[in-house]
Amino acid sequence: MAMYLIEPIRNGEYITDGAVSLAMQVYVSENIFLNEDILFPYYCDPKVEIGRFQNTAVEINQDYLEQNDIKIVRRDTGGGAVYVDRGAVNMCCILEKDDTIYGNFKKFYEPGIQALHQLGATEVEQSGRNDLAINGKKVSGAAMTLIKGRIYGGYSLLLDVDYEPMVNVLKPNRKKIESKGIKSVRSRVGSIRPYLASEYQNITIETFKNLMVKQVLGVDDLSDAKRYILTDKDWKAIDDMLEKKYNNWEWNYGRSPRYEYNRDARLVAGTIDISLAVEQGRISACRIYGDFFGQGDISDVENQLQGVRVVKDDIIAALNELDVTYYFGKTTPEELAEVILS
Repeated sequence: MAMYLIEPIRNGEYITDGAVSLAMQVYVSENIFLNEDILFPYYCDPKVEIGRFQNTAVEINQDYLEQNDIKIVRRDTGGGAVYVDRGAVNMCCILEKDDTIYGNFKKFYEPGIQALHQLGATEVEQSGRNDLAINGKKVSGAAMTLIKGRIYGGYSLLLDVDYEPMVNVLKPNRKKIESKGIKSVRSRVGSIRPYLASEYQNITIETFKNLMVKQVLGVDDLSDAKRYILTDKDWKAIDDMLEKKYNNWEWNYGRSPRYEYNRDARLVAGTIDISLAVEQGRISACRIYGDFFGQGDISDVENQLQGVRVVKDDIIAALNELDVTYYFGKTTPEELAEVILS
């Protein structure tokens, strides 16, 4: 296929930051017009991509993300939270040559299915409207939309699946709703690697990406691919998008709608019960109750937390400005922050 290839390469270096790959896709789909179809394949470091309208604080297990160095990025389109890591190649494309593909996932998937069959995974078949499966397990999901008159779409290809984070990035109470835990994900989602031809059993994700790209573009060598190299001007625009959106706390967390919640804990100082209203990711109202023996007026603490971002370090910093033992007895800002974020 005579498509242009665009890759996340900057000054000769392949970029695996998931926020950058998202920003690049959006930038290319809105600004790069080559009068040809464009293929944009990538793999990236672990990230959770949440839907445009989701409430990050309610959906996502923040502690797990921090402990495992998983980034969170809010995309511009709706839908739910998706976990993406280096086990998957994402084949994104912008199609302007054939408008009959829009909404026709069978046609959209054709080059990808052909490529996988060529690499030995002959059991891959379309299942449902926009998934691929092997022996009943999902190995790919696709989506498409129209942007500036062109079809912008993509599908993931799960070379390897890490089941644990798939389940654990979601809040435990959400996990019950989303799935019955790891077991159910294992029964529904599978990996492509075991089905590839024997010579491909030990390939890296980089090699898998290159093999798929060569198949889809119909070239024997990647050096034969017709590339569009992102310019300094392009990168400058992508950097701006990252700063304003995909790497910006206000965009990724602060856009969450207003919600209220209640937390209580038994500390050495006594029981403590905190009710919070959170708006745009910041505490907008706070009430603290409990049977602790404080001397100060608890409304000082409630006022101190007003407007603070619901982020561990920010809450600790705000509480550090007060003498918390004066208000609660034996406790620390860290311990109180744990209760608020539990």
